[in-house]
Amino acid sequence: MKQQEVPVPLCERCAFENGTIFRHLSREETDLINFEKEFRLFKRGELLYSEGSRISGFYCIHKGIIKVFKTGLDGKEQIIRFAKPGDIIAYRSVLSNELACTSAKVIEDCQVCFIPSEILISLVKSNSTFAHEMLKLACHELGEANSFITDIAQKTVRERLAEILLLLVEDFALDENNILRISLTREELANIVGTATESVIRLLSEFKTDGLVELNGRKIKILNKRGLLKISNVFN
Repeated sequence: MKQQEVPVPLCERCAFENGTIFRHLSREETDLINFEKEFRLFKRGELLYSEGSRISGFYCIHKGIIKVFKTGLDGKEQIIRFAKPGDIIAYRSVLSNELACTSAKVIEDCQVCFIPSEILISLVKSNSTFAHEMLKLACHELGEANSFITDIAQKTVRERLAEILLLLVEDFALDENNILRISLTREELANIVGTATESVIRLLSEFKTDGLVELNGRKIKILNKRGLLKISNVFN
């Protein structure tokens, strides 16, 4: 697909439809982003940026799903989060003027807007409401990271997998057949949970036997949310 065949999304429309952080901008500020941004298309498996690289802007996701991850010394990925329409990524490296601390790879074909660093810095300095929302967003992501560290230290792999499935339901919802609206490989699931792929395969098989899920390739149908909630010990 050629880029010119896809209409460039307008920030004011995305802000309304996806509830992006840009809803806190004035019309003049929104017009500035519309003028300065670059609209880019990415296919599954493509990298937007790599850990340790110097990036000159941040990304707002219009369509598709991107995984944000870190790579260990053994080359194994640890998925930090998934970015979906309305989310922004790489903004922390821009604000801190540091090298990228994560990598970002497409897992579902994406349409994104790349916004230059100087635009974000300017908006943070001139729009206190926008700056406050950026701070809240960074704090929220930090809180999620702290919760993940706690889970890794205190929960079993079985508990973590059940919790991850519930979080994916919360973030991406289920279709009319109760199938997760995000398609992940077993390796990707393992990289979220923080375990070996073989362990996730075994546990998913156990969940299937217990009537909690139904599996069809990468598709996961949720049959018993209450059962997964009990296993996850979310409220313990």
